[in-house]
Amino acid sequence: MIYQSHISSQRALPNFDQSLIWSAMLLLSLGLVMVYSASISIAEGGRNTNGYPAYFLVRHGAYLGAGLLAGLIAFQIPVRLWQKYSLHLFLLGVVLLVLVLVPGIGREVNGSRRWISLLIVNFQPSEFMKLLMVIYAANYTVRKAAYLGSFRKGFFPMLIVMLMVGPLLLLEPDLGAFVVITAIMMAILFLGGMDLKLFAGLTGFLIICLLLLIWIEPYRMQRFFGFMDPWDDPYGKGYQLSHALIAFGRGEWLGVGLGGSVEKLFYLPEAHTDFLLAVIAEELGFIGVMTVAALFGWLVIRAFVIGRQAAMRERHFSALVAQGIGVWLGVQAFINMGVNMGVLPTKGLTLPLMSFGGSSIVASCIALAILLRVDWENRQLMKGYAA
Repeated sequence: MIYQSHISSQRALPNFDQSLIWSAMLLLSLGLVMVYSASISIAEGGRNTNGYPAYFLVRHGAYLGAGLLAGLIAFQIPVRLWQKYSLHLFLLGVVLLVLVLVPGIGREVNGSRRWISLLIVNFQPSEFMKLLMVIYAANYTVRKAAYLGSFRKGFFPMLIVMLMVGPLLLLEPDLGAFVVITAIMMAILFLGGMDLKLFAGLTGFLIICLLLLIWIEPYRMQRFFGFMDPWDDPYGKGYQLSHALIAFGRGEWLGVGLGGSVEKLFYLPEAHTDFLLAVIAEELGFIGVMTVAALFGWLVIRAFVIGRQAAMRERHFSALVAQGIGVWLGVQAFINMGVNMGVLPTKGLTLPLMSFGGSSIVASCIALAILLRVDWENRQLMKGYAA
């Protein structure tokens, strides 16, 4: 009887976290629909789109296909290989960040040099650096677990790493990616067992550094003051936020209907990228925004549950990678939503899995595939125990 119950439990256990897959697929699908809705007017009036209304839809669909294919390949790679080559992957990411700044290789758009042209698409290394930081920081934390209570032996080597990556990101400039990558690093060190007093002190120091970075750059200061009172200069520094808030106000509870947004008609800048959530708010209302927030919340919860299950089986690297991915997607989604709602200063961060952008979509799909691989390996171990 005991043997039969083990066999039945082994058969009953699915191979994948179904709710994680469905939440990710819903976000990707809703993102495709909303990118099309938000970009029709931009595509019709754009110089590089030949007036083709579905220009961004076709490209975003291609990015989704590439992302799903890359995710399928990434899922085949055992987690131990990600750990084994974590340093090599991290150094590759650093080299790409350097190449972005090289004239003739890096491409400048809207005053920022963040892309490398690959002829038909632009490649953004900072998006992949977020994933590479998750992998590298997880491996570092596992190796240095005994020293995480010490600033000199535990944190200082990672500080050197950030002093290598941080200036490269700030030279692009990409403060948003720098904030997300720093949050990933600190979260993984904390989850790995960093001393609480040391963590609190370092967090306070990093917040002071962030405020200094805002203060020393005039355009960042203008964004900050625009965030404090967007209506003081609604046609200048408060333009983006004021129109995002108008979109939220027009949406009310149920929205004006899919395709009915007025703000996307050249009023709201970057409607299909940074401010996609504002279009969702206007067309699908409070219910649409809360649905998106709930899906992201569930995705983060599942990432932490998968990480906890890995930790219980003493798969500490896998646990930190899973939870690091949850931190990355959760923090970036929170910042993007906060910017759209006017509770955080304007920053050029996309909404993961939803906003238009090939590098972001592909990097996020690879991250979710690694998360599913961690979950799959957990379940294989559970089946082994049941047998």
